[in-house]
Amino acid sequence: MLPVRGRNGRAARLARILGTRTAWAPVGDGEFFCPGCGGDRNYQRLSGRRRFTVLGVPLLPRGTAAPVVECAACTGRFGTEALDHPTTSRFSAMLRDAVHTVALAVLSAGGTSSRTALETAASGVRAAGFADCTEEQLAALVEALAADTGRVYEDQPCAPGLTIELHEALDPLAPHLAPAGREAILLQAARVALADGPYIPAERDVLTTVGAALTIPTDDVTRLLAAARTPS
Repeated sequence: MLPVRGRNGRAARLARILGTRTAWAPVGDGEFFCPGCGGDRNYQRLSGRRRFTVLGVPLLPRGTAAPVVECAACTGRFGTEALDHPTTSRFSAMLRDAVHTVALAVLSAGGTSSRTALETAASGVRAAGFADCTEEQLAALVEALAADTGRVYEDQPCAPGLTIELHEALDPLAPHLAPAGREAILLQAARVALADGPYIPAERDVLTTVGAALTIPTDDVTRLLAAARTPS
């Protein structure tokens, strides 16, 4: 085999002699949603230090490397932003709590006198993960919220405290939901509001707040609320 000559050959020989090596050290661990495996896995958080090498021997420090997380299953390494994605179990809990909060908000706006509205709300909450949720439990929670805040039903705008609760439940969830998932939450809330008749202003105000917290564009919120009124 002929020896490599010219500039490329010199570069190749130099690369075999001189280089940079990163030494990784574990600095933490936990559970995350692995982008490589596509599921919940254990991980190690690694901190790296670069060193200049000669013939593979590390000599001079060259600073630090950006930290990474290493999957214990597939050994893939990812940027620490991978930890921002909730695990499957955490995502399920976030979705369950969000649907529950939205149902309470809509019922608080329209009152709990309609059995149909309570049944629609409880059915959605059970489907989201609160398997034991009953109409009576939701009614009691709404009444307790009303007593605690002094809120009265019928045509009252979405109270500041209720707006904050909706955003606290929906803001962390929205980035991890596909558009169809965000729309499904709003449509379910709309069905609760419509279960006892047309939207009243207070219900529409709550639904608008839900749409904003889910980052659904205003025009799409209007379209979805109109579509929910149309029998399928």
